[in-house]
Amino acid sequence: MHGSAMSGWLLMALCATTGAYCLLRTRSETGEGRRTARAEALMGFGMAAMAVPAAVVTPPAWGWAVYAALFGAASLRALWFARRGSHHLHHLVGSSAMFYMALTMAPGGGSASGGHGGHMGHGAAATAGGVPLLTGLLLAYYAVYVLRSAARLIPVAAAPVPAGGGLVGTTWSTRPELALACRLTMGMAMFAMLLTL
Repeated sequence: MHGSAMSGWLLMALCATTGAYCLLRTRSETGEGRRTARAEALMGFGMAAMAVPAAVVTPPAWGWAVYAALFGAASLRALWFARRGSHHLHHLVGSSAMFYMALTMAPGGGSASGGHGGHMGHGAAATAGGVPLLTGLLLAYYAVYVLRSAARLIPVAAAPVPAGGGLVGTTWSTRPELALACRLTMGMAMFAMLLTL
């Protein structure tokens, strides 16, 4: 990914925090909820690793192949579970986008000029990579996803709060609005990563 080192660090911290929260959710979820939380944790940590500024840690040439293999496998898993629910289609798009970015960022991949092997933090000397139409479609998907997720976080009406003070029987790791906020955060981060491609 290309951009300033500061934006790379912020993106990395945001994605790592989101991944950690999703990993904590796996402890309180069961079945389908646990599978979803695992997939979201993988996305969060993968996005954090890809966002580390290259000025600090230059990934080895084989690192992009590891990302591509990891997210290629995650895409196949999401495709398999997509028959159970539409949310896995979103995971399929997300892991496929990560696979695409890993291939684009690999040395020798991406652009007609021989690729750039970039990472967040590379300067203006790098060339743009990827297939513009595919990148544009992914940007459009994530723009819509972020707007829809943000709209779902806006309270419809002020409901009376129970005497206990909130959702009874829930903890911070099982609050549905926190899970939605994490999905919104990862959607914004993916949009930002695709913009820098």
